[in-house]
Amino acid sequence: MVVIEVFAEVGCPFTHVGLRRFVQRRTQLGRDDVRLHVRSWPLELVNGAPMDPTFIAEEVDDIRSGFDDSLFVGFRAESFPATSLPAFALTVAAYQRDVATGEAVSLAVRDLLFERGVDVADPAVLADLAEEHGVAADLQDHAAVLAEYRVGQQRGVVGSPHFFTPGGDFFCPSLDVSRDAGGHLRITADPAGFDDFVSACLA
Repeated sequence: MVVIEVFAEVGCPFTHVGLRRFVQRRTQLGRDDVRLHVRSWPLELVNGAPMDPTFIAEEVDDIRSGFDDSLFVGFRAESFPATSLPAFALTVAAYQRDVATGEAVSLAVRDLLFERGVDVADPAVLADLAEEHGVAADLQDHAAVLAEYRVGQQRGVVGSPHFFTPGGDFFCPSLDVSRDAGGHLRITADPAGFDDFVSACLA
């Protein structure tokens, strides 16, 4: 099995796009032997403040208008989590079981947030997800989350998502993100960058 590490924020819409695109391409290529290990990169710690739901909603709108309007169909800014640390604690525990379970939980928690509009800081939501995947987790114990964050700092993570592959590392390979003269985000697909990233994953 090939394991691709990615440091990413649960509430990062760019990560949601990148993970979904990778899984879709992996399925198309019949490469279930390549798995994702999504590690903790809490932007609330990186930036020293909670993430801003209004700003995230603007990014979501920009992705939908410039890239793919089939994504984020159920996103609701008012349900954006106040913290990602409990969700990270669950995903870390899921990976301690095995990579397949960890990947499944990492994808599911983002699907709940971005496609269903669910607050993934809600302990009841995370408890249901843990039970569904057979994971036991202390959602208040963030020691392992902080340990992953420190590893990311040591490895030079620049943002979310940052992938580490056998063929090199890639920051946000699915999207071309820039700002226009007015300072507004312009988000479009980066097919060449994505193809290079997939090739590196499969090398």
